[in-house]
Amino acid sequence: MSTDIFTSRHIGPRANDVNEMLSIIGVSSLNQLINETVPGAIRLNDALNIPDAMSEYDYLAYLKEKGAKNKMYKTYIGMGYYNCIIPPVIQRNVLENPGWYTAYTPYQAEIAQGRLEALLNFQTMVSDLTGMEIANASLLDEATAAAEAMTLFYNTRARAAVKNGANVFFVSEKCFPQTIDLLKTRAYPLNIELIVGDHNTFEFNDKVFGTIIQYPDGDGNVVDYKLFVDKAHANETPVAVATDLMSLALLTPPGEWGADVVFGNSQRFGVPLGYGGPHAAFFATKESFKRHIPGRIIGVSKDSQGNNGLRMALQTREQHIRRDKATSNICTAQALLAVMAGMYAAYHGPNGIKAIAEQIHQRAVALSHRLVALGYTQTNAVYFDTLKVALPGNVDQEALQQAMEAAEINLRYFNANAVGISIDETTSAADIDALAHLFAQAVSKNAGTESGVSPINGAFARTSAYLEHAVFNRYHSETEMMRYLKKLENRDLSLAHSMIPLGSCTMKLNAASELMPITWPEFAHIHPFVPTDQAQGYAEIFEELNSALCAITGFAGMSLQPNSGAQGEYAGLMVIRAYHISRNEGHRNIVLIPSSAHGTNPASAVMAGMKVVVVKCDDNGNIDVDDLRAKAEEHQDHLSALMVTYPSTHGVFEEAIVEINEIIHQNGGQVYMDGANMNAQVGLTNPGNIGADVCHLNLHKTFAIPHGGGGPGMGPIGVAKQLVPFLPGHPVVNIGSDQAISAISSAPWGSALILLISYGYIKMLGKEGVTEATRAAILNANYLKARLSKHYDILYTGNNDRVAHEMIVDCRAFKRTAHIEVEDIAKRLIDYGFHAPTVSFPVAGTLMIEPTESESKEELDRFCDALISIRKEIAAIEDGTADEEDNVLKNSPHTINMVISDTWSHAYSRESAAYPLPYLKEAKFWSYVGRVDNAFGDRNLICICPPIEAYAEELA
Repeated sequence: MSTDIFTSRHIGPRANDVNEMLSIIGVSSLNQLINETVPGAIRLNDALNIPDAMSEYDYLAYLKEKGAKNKMYKTYIGMGYYNCIIPPVIQRNVLENPGWYTAYTPYQAEIAQGRLEALLNFQTMVSDLTGMEIANASLLDEATAAAEAMTLFYNTRARAAVKNGANVFFVSEKCFPQTIDLLKTRAYPLNIELIVGDHNTFEFNDKVFGTIIQYPDGDGNVVDYKLFVDKAHANETPVAVATDLMSLALLTPPGEWGADVVFGNSQRFGVPLGYGGPHAAFFATKESFKRHIPGRIIGVSKDSQGNNGLRMALQTREQHIRRDKATSNICTAQALLAVMAGMYAAYHGPNGIKAIAEQIHQRAVALSHRLVALGYTQTNAVYFDTLKVALPGNVDQEALQQAMEAAEINLRYFNANAVGISIDETTSAADIDALAHLFAQAVSKNAGTESGVSPINGAFARTSAYLEHAVFNRYHSETEMMRYLKKLENRDLSLAHSMIPLGSCTMKLNAASELMPITWPEFAHIHPFVPTDQAQGYAEIFEELNSALCAITGFAGMSLQPNSGAQGEYAGLMVIRAYHISRNEGHRNIVLIPSSAHGTNPASAVMAGMKVVVVKCDDNGNIDVDDLRAKAEEHQDHLSALMVTYPSTHGVFEEAIVEINEIIHQNGGQVYMDGANMNAQVGLTNPGNIGADVCHLNLHKTFAIPHGGGGPGMGPIGVAKQLVPFLPGHPVVNIGSDQAISAISSAPWGSALILLISYGYIKMLGKEGVTEATRAAILNANYLKARLSKHYDILYTGNNDRVAHEMIVDCRAFKRTAHIEVEDIAKRLIDYGFHAPTVSFPVAGTLMIEPTESESKEELDRFCDALISIRKEIAAIEDGTADEEDNVLKNSPHTINMVISDTWSHAYSRESAAYPLPYLKEAKFWSYVGRVDNAFGDRNLICICPPIEAYAEELA
C-alpha cells in the first residue's frame, strides 16, 4: 500500500482512536453518528462526481505539467501590477513559514504581538510614503479600496449634503479600467451617480460628494492636481487618490497636496504577481476620518503591567456589531501580504527603497529617450515608470504586437494606435536594449544608446523624508532580518503550536504540499492581464476547480472572482439582483436574514441596495419557520432573497431547511446560502440539494487556504442554472456572458495564486477523502461535546442531541456565580497554550468551538483537559477557595516577566499560574504581553510605530 496517501496525512484521528471516540460519544459507528446528525431528507445518495485522490508526489508532478503551460514572458503591462524581487529571507521566513501563514486574525491580541507589530510597520510605511496621518492594516485590492473610499465619502457627507440629495461621485477617466468598472458595481445599488470624465473640465456642484483621481494616472502621466483639489475643497468635496507606493519614493506624496484619502496596491513591495493576487491594498487618510476607515487598524495600547501592547483598534468587526448599519462589510484583510510588504520596506530601508525607485525610473527615462530618437512620440511629459508611446503612421500596432510576442514580450495596447510600457524592479539594462531594438526594427532603424534626464523635478519631486523609524533602519543584513522575523514569529501562537478551535473559522491543516506551488515562478510571476493563451495552465486549473466545486455544491456554475467571503456574499446578492431585474422585477429589494446570521450578511445586503428584515430564531436556536413564513408572505411582492447559513450559525443541522427554502421560492425570492459552514456539508449534502440558489465558499475555511494571520481569503460563488448568466465579468479580460454583472474584484479570477491551494486540497483528498474529512469534522466536534458537556452547558444541539462540526459552550452563568466573564476564560486558555474559541458570537457570553477534521484525539484531549481544568478554577472561585478578584482567570494571561518577578503578591502559586497542567512543562507558549487594555488604546489612538525615542527606551 502507498504510504503517500494525503487523506491519512490530513485527517487527525487514527483508526484505533475513532472507536474509542465513538464509544465516548455513545454510538456504535461513524455511520450512526452521521445519520443522527445530518437529516436524512437532505443526504446525498451518490458519491461526489470528482476524480479519485492523487498522492502528494503525483499531484506535485501533475501540477508541474500544468505550470509548464503558462508562458513566462517579460511583461510590461503595468496597470497596477508589476513584477518584483521577493527577498528570499522574506519568502522563506514569512510566505513559506507556517508560523506566519497559519496564525489567525489577531482578535486575541496577547498572542498576536509579532503579527501586530509587523502590521503596524505596514501602516507606518503607508502613512510615511503617502504623506497621510493614519492608515489601515490592508484591504483586498486596489479597486475595492477605491470603492471603500467612495462609500466612506458617501457615508460621511455633511447633513446638509444628505438633505439636498448629494449623490454624484466623479472619477477620472484616467483611473485604471478595472477600478472604474468596480466603482460602477458598487455605485449602482446605492443610487450613486457615477460620472467618469476629464478632471480638467469637470465642474463641481453641490450634488458632488466625492471624487477619485490617479497619480501617476492610468496612462503613466504624472499630473499636477493642485488646482483640481483646490476646486474640490472649495466645493467641500473630499478627494481620494489612487497611487503607486514605489513612485512616492520620488514623487511629492498626495498628502502634501491636499488628498483626503490615498489608496492603492502594495504588491510591488515584494509580493508576487500571482496572476492577480493575493496582494495587500493600502488605505490612508486624515485623522478626521479615523473612525470611518474600513477594515482593520492596528493601534498601540497598554497591557495589565503597564507595558506597550498592540491590538486592533476602533471599528474592528464593525459589521458584527452594527450589522445593517455598518458602513462596510470588510471582514478580512491581506495580513500575510501586508506583513511581506512592510518587511520589504524594513529590509531595504529608505535608501534602498529610493534606490529601487530610481533604478526603475532611470530605465524608463533611458527607454523613453531611445524611442523618441527613433521617431516615436512619448506622450507623458512627466512619468515615473510608465510610458505611453504613440506609434508612427508606418508602424502597424498588430504587427508590432506579433513581433513583441514572438520575442516573448507583453506590452499594453491602447485602441488609439499607442502602446504602454511599464518598467519594474526586475527590468534590466539588457531588457531595455531588447525593447529598443524591437521598436527600432519596426521603423527599420538602428537602436541608439541615448540616455536622458529625469522629468521629475520642481513641484513633482519629493523633498520630505520617509521611513525614518528605527525598524526601517536596522535590519538590512539577512542575519538581522532573519532574527527580527523569528523574534516576531515567536510572539505569535499559530497552528504550529496547537489547535486553534475557532467556531465558524475552520482552522484546519494547511498542508505543505498544497502551499509549495504558490512560490513556483510559473504560477507566481504571471501578470493577470496577459493574453489568455499564455496562461493555459491556470485556465485548466480553473476549469477543473470549477467543475469540482460545482459537483461539491450541486450548482451549475461558479465565479472564482470574489477575493473574500464577504465579497462573495456581495457578489451573490448582486447576481440575484441582476436576475430579478432581467425578469422586470427590479423592485424586489427585501432580504430576510435570521437574527443568528453573521454580521457580514446584513452589511452585504445593504451594500447591494437591499432592505433587511430580521427573522426570529426559536429557543433552540433554529429559524422560527412561522415567523419566516409570515414575513415572506408579508413582503412577497418585494422579496428578493433569504440569507441563511447551513448548518446554522449555532452549529446545528436544522431539520426544516428544505421547507424554509421552499417558502422563499413560493414567494418569489432566491435563497442565498452563506458557505461559512461547508466544512460540515461536503460529500454528505450540498446547497443545491437543499434548495439554495447561490452560495459563497470560504476557501480559507473549508478548502484549506491559510488564514495568514488575518488574510488572504477567497470567496467564490456557486449558482443555480438560472443565475449563471449573471456571474461577474471583467473590463480587461473577457470573461462572463453579455448579461454578466460588472467586476467584483480588480483581477478577473481574484486572488488566483491561492486557488492552487484549494485545487490541491480537492485533488489530493479526492471524492472519498473530502467526504471523510467532513465525517471526521463531525466526529471531532461531537467528541468534544461528549467530554465537555459533563462540565459545561452546550447551548444548542440537533434533534438527536448532536452538533454539526462546531458547538456553543454557554459561559454566561459564571458571571453570576463567580464574576467570571467569557473573556477571562479566553485569556486563561492562553496560559494553557491555546488560542481561544470564538468569543461571544453568535451569542454573547459564549464560546463557539470548532475542532476541524485535522486534529488528533491526543490534541482534542489536551484541549478538553485545559477547559476542564479552567472549569475547576472557576469552581474554586464559586466555593470561595479562590479570591473573586485576585485569581488565575482575572490575571491571565501570565507573562514570563510576571512569573519570575521578585515580588509575587497573588494568593495562588506561580506554578498554578504558568503550569496548571503537566503537558505545559514539556512545551510552554508564553504570552509576550499581559492582558491588553482595548479601551485605553481607543482613547489614546496611536496607529503608527511609536517614536524612535520610545523604541530606544524599549530596547534599553
